Amino acid sequence: MIFSEIIEESYEPREYPALAQLSDEWAQTRPFWGYKVLVATPIFRNTLVEYRALIAGGAILSVGRAVGDSGAAMPCDLKIVEMLKDEDIPVITDQDIKSGKVADDFDLVLDCAGQFSFCHPKKGFVELTRSGVQFFEKSEHPVYVADSGIVKRIETVLGTGDGYFRALESLGHAEFEGKSLVVFGSGKVGCGIALHGVRRGMNVCTITNTRNGDSNSNFSNVLLNNAVRIEDYKDDEMVAQVISTADFVVTATGLKNALTQSAVSAILANTKAIVANMGVEDEFGEFVPNTRVLNEKSPLNFILDEPTHLKYIDTSLALHAALGERLLQECAENASPFKGVQDPPSEIEQRLLVTTIQNGAIGPEICDMMR
Repeated sequence: MIFSEIIEESYEPREYPALAQLSDEWAQTRPFWGYKVLVATPIFRNTLVEYRALIAGGAILSVGRAVGDSGAAMPCDLKIVEMLKDEDIPVITDQDIKSGKVADDFDLVLDCAGQFSFCHPKKGFVELTRSGVQFFEKSEHPVYVADSGIVKRIETVLGTGDGYFRALESLGHAEFEGKSLVVFGSGKVGCGIALHGVRRGMNVCTITNTRNGDSNSNFSNVLLNNAVRIEDYKDDEMVAQVISTADFVVTATGLKNALTQSAVSAILANTKAIVANMGVEDEFGEFVPNTRVLNEKSPLNFILDEPTHLKYIDTSLALHAALGERLLQECAENASPFKGVQDPPSEIEQRLLVTTIQNGAIGPEICDMMR
């Protein structure tokens, strides 16, 4: 299969130890044999490794690509899309299923951001992101959510922050020492961007909800310990002042239209600031034109051939797939397994985490993050 050649040419085995282990195991045990599996992770070169592991396990694989009712597609690498089609792996859009062009007869849907939550899989769902949970809150299907615990933090804290700065560098913004960075949001992504900024010698300020506690964040101590300034998003005067002198502004709240009026006004007034979004939603709102934000408000790292390095996303993708295996096991043992959203079993996370630390290229970075 050609994408095995692409993987071997593009990556060292130490960049994907968790998926490599699953692929080797599943080639023997074949846990997905005969099951129709739809995988909706964003289609880039690094996700080929997850596809390969599932195929090794016997899955009848289809790849999902959301284009939405308005035709606004989830970012992807069109070269990889065409390569998959050339390899006779169906690439199915959400509209293909909704229109009846493609049958909704999957056994398992490995979803991302709830793009295919409208489907009716025979066994259930695995959702990759926290932002997708809202689409499954009333689901009658069993739904595992991979975005919990330490595994997802590897991707979002270490990998997404790295992707933001790699994207800036690809656009010619490569001087960070002594510059000021304002980050909206103090969850996993916001924290990761802030810490990467500190490593590059930047003066970093995080804007978040300090009064009632940020429900998306347990990172306040991490930020403070790394000399990151924290300000409350409701302090209009302070927010405007911080933005007015910023060299870089980035949103990472995960919330649509998250910015206050004072923040929007300050961004529009500060013409020198390099402005970007790292959330799935448009966090700026209609009063900030697309042209004012890099990549027209889409997540900045998606301008890259590899938005998140495989070494940072390997464990998340492995958990995504491994939870599919666990769900099939539970359905085989129990005709009526759990309903609704459930976090991953801790033993699966721990096994993948140990593999990544012991055999992966980023073991020391993970250990530093866990301190």
